[in-house]
Amino acid sequence: MTISQPQSRSYTSPTKQNKATASVTLDNTMGHHPHTNEIKKPIGLDAKLQFNTPKKTRLTVEGPIECSLNGFQLLNSPLFNKGSAFTLEERAAFGLEGLLPAQVNTLDEQVERAYKQLSYLKTPLAKNDFCTSMRIQNKVLFYELVRRHIRELVPIIYTPTEGDAIAAYSHRFRKPEGCFLDITDPDSIDRRLANFGEDKDVDYIVVSDGEGILGIGDQGVGGVRIAISKLALQTLCGGVHPGRVIPVCLDVGTNNKKLATDDLYMGNRFPRIRGEEYDQFLDKFIQAVKKRFPSATLHFEDFGVTTGRPLLQRYRNQLACFNDDIQGTGAVVMASLSAALKNTDRDLLDSQILIYGAGSAGLGIADQITNHMVTKGLTVEQAKARIHLMDVRGLILDNMAESSTPDQHSYSDPAKDWEGYDTKSLLKVVSEIKPTCLIGCSTQAGAFTKQVIQEMYKHNPRPIVFPLSNPTRLHEAFPVDIMEWTDNNAMIATGSPFKPVDGYVISENNNCFAFPGIGLGSVLSRAKIISDTMISAAVDQLADLSPLPKDPKAGLLPPLEVINDTSAKVAAAVILQALKEGNAKIEDEIQPGKDEYVKVPRDFDSCVEWVRSQMWKPEYRPMIKVEHREDIHTHQY
Repeated sequence: MTISQPQSRSYTSPTKQNKATASVTLDNTMGHHPHTNEIKKPIGLDAKLQFNTPKKTRLTVEGPIECSLNGFQLLNSPLFNKGSAFTLEERAAFGLEGLLPAQVNTLDEQVERAYKQLSYLKTPLAKNDFCTSMRIQNKVLFYELVRRHIRELVPIIYTPTEGDAIAAYSHRFRKPEGCFLDITDPDSIDRRLANFGEDKDVDYIVVSDGEGILGIGDQGVGGVRIAISKLALQTLCGGVHPGRVIPVCLDVGTNNKKLATDDLYMGNRFPRIRGEEYDQFLDKFIQAVKKRFPSATLHFEDFGVTTGRPLLQRYRNQLACFNDDIQGTGAVVMASLSAALKNTDRDLLDSQILIYGAGSAGLGIADQITNHMVTKGLTVEQAKARIHLMDVRGLILDNMAESSTPDQHSYSDPAKDWEGYDTKSLLKVVSEIKPTCLIGCSTQAGAFTKQVIQEMYKHNPRPIVFPLSNPTRLHEAFPVDIMEWTDNNAMIATGSPFKPVDGYVISENNNCFAFPGIGLGSVLSRAKIISDTMISAAVDQLADLSPLPKDPKAGLLPPLEVINDTSAKVAAAVILQALKEGNAKIEDEIQPGKDEYVKVPRDFDSCVEWVRSQMWKPEYRPMIKVEHREDIHTHQY
């Protein structure tokens, strides 16, 4: 499949030395393409529409769409397909006459029909299948359907239902999506990525090796679906163009014996390759991304606990990359914690934080809280002394260095302070630490018992409790119980959606409140790297958007229904911080059609409006038939 580049008004980033090549001349009959500065001739009944003024940056998404596809090829392109919404003129121009029923529908009518079809389905997994099918047929319709029913459908297309779909990937496989990179053929990495175009074609990449999927562990090649799901949220919530992204699966084998012995399993069946061969494979992938897509943001997703952090630490200063499990989870939790603390008499710097679960998520949360405390005036050592970690061994102590990772050990409590105490008992640890906030990312269902919560409540009149493990069946406690045990005084955020309890809204600590805004901010600023201070800026902005100060029964986070506005504001905060610290390349680029550089407004409200103008929206736009040009059109499907 081919996509006409002006679908997203992308352009090759010109430098200050070749400013003239970005100039575009327009008249009523022919024009220069903003990428090539070469004259092209329009084809089709709506050709005159294509000569609107070129937009400012590559994520601007207004005006007509140029398309070189025809007939069945067009109907089979999820990015271009409108189904029954193609106008009569478009049907004639694109060879669609006789291929569609006579009635021309609006997007509203299509959404109504799709939602009725969805409503007939009885199980979440069946609804997930329906949404997947729609996404690979018509992306505009898919995103508009989910947008209008976002609270109902995000749990269907993401956690918790997506975890079940990933586990059954090889049995439910219908159509390939994404880029599959095989550790047995590392020399083919660049060739495989080339199927998705070049620098001008791609803004955002999500990559997973499938080892730590949504709390259900090693899912091998099925991990490609978590990359697909995260990109769906990046578009739905953050407005990144769905035709300018790549989901990548790194198939390095699997240690899941059930998968490896399944005759239908579609990935490599050998045990996971680790060590030097794995590291070299990852490095070849990173170098290929840097070479082929130097302007793209790279998002690491659901790597294992022993892999994710070293990978981020190794490459975070080489390119704009981000680990959602570590940084995204930590950012949302820190924002929720900040919002909660504003409704207590406690300050962040005086708080004691107990994190139950010391894997990638738990350590990421600890790191983000540490970073935030440091920005507020503490030293790293002072901040870490206020954060306590527990795992299956109990409270992590400084005499457990041999069995702890270096990152875990950096948060260890002095063993001498705990002599004679049962450090494996969560109840006893809570009794001694008296935590301001108790965070669960252990996947130990029911770990936050009535006794534990009431012990915390004894020392803290407004306990902050975040049971975050996914899926729902693995939650450390349920909100209805926590509220009952604390006389409705607890402030709760969870890892999966829950209904209100006695009128109190339970916020879902969903990463979609952070990573889409951070990702969009990175893309729009053309960030060199994603720094800790950029993420802290996102945290502060998200916390400021909490509705709790105005409504004591509101959630800690903004409602999901305003997620686009939330993401725009988070992105603006990230962009302004990137510009402040000299970490943004966007103002080195020239606006297509103008002999001037891009200028980002420094005023926050104006920057938010600028961000909104760059966000992709699920809407049908006029389509223009053009001839295919290899140097103009991308290779995205």
